Amino acid sequence: MTDTDQKIGEADENGEDTVLVAALYHFVSFARYAAFREPLEARCRTQQVKGTLLLAHEGINGTIAGPPAGIRNVLAYLREQPEFSDLIHKESWARQMPFLRLKVRLKKEIVTMGVPDIDPANDAGTYVEPAEWNKLIADPNTIVIDTRNDYEVAIGSFRGALDPQTKSFRDFPDWVRAHPELAENKKIAMFCTGGIRCEKASAFMKKTGFDEVYHLKGGILKYLEDVPEQNSLWDGECFVFDERVSVGHGLKQGELLLCRACRHPLTTEDRASERFEAGVSCPHCFDHRTEDDRRRFRERERQIALAKKRGERHLGD
Repeated sequence: MTDTDQKIGEADENGEDTVLVAALYHFVSFARYAAFREPLEARCRTQQVKGTLLLAHEGINGTIAGPPAGIRNVLAYLREQPEFSDLIHKESWARQMPFLRLKVRLKKEIVTMGVPDIDPANDAGTYVEPAEWNKLIADPNTIVIDTRNDYEVAIGSFRGALDPQTKSFRDFPDWVRAHPELAENKKIAMFCTGGIRCEKASAFMKKTGFDEVYHLKGGILKYLEDVPEQNSLWDGECFVFDERVSVGHGLKQGELLLCRACRHPLTTEDRASERFEAGVSCPHCFDHRTEDDRRRFRERERQIALAKKRGERHLGD
């Protein structure tokens, strides 16, 4: 059986996961990004690849999933482009297709910070390999900063890391400006899910006047893939932006579920709450939704259940 013979999202005869997931980004000057959208989308569709890819003048960012041969075809196509010849990606496996559709979008930024004249392609901080990360963050002269949003940090982070409690990456520059004491330490070490946010954040920090700025190469995902659990300084799970919800050491799919009403990751404790109703509400969104909202969500859940009985997948699932 070839890769494309296996139905996407079904386990093979050995019960193994069959959907290959590739997370990628690359900062580069990419003047022809708008013209590249249609051919890239066409290549993904012919290869049965789904997910989201963002294109901007500063490069590419996204996560895609599909049959292994299809994913590798798309990655090879990207590396045929002179701008992406040295593109690096991270692979993991999923039990089911984690995306419902394909989206290739044009953006002002591939990760939105909202600060002009930031150039991560040339001005980012110093990369730190996962194998060297523990030594850096254990140094008492290092301030470790989690550049992700609050709901991501809540389910897992590196021990001792600062949580800026940002709702959006746009909030990060204001958080830095509000904490001048950060400049008192000699080293700043930053991390994020796959490396893209902390790479841009490190460029911002250097522009702001910080000299010794480091960031985790490949992000948390690469660390969880490379560093044995017994040597790890990571606690909890890592939120990912697809239907797997979270991953742990070895990039194994985590135990968290997603609230279908607000998209917040849910722990076992969250799901035990009186305010949790599958597909309808959770403790994080209950007070922000009306009874009309909940009635609408219950109807959506009913339609999903009916589609499953017919052997179909509802778009709201």
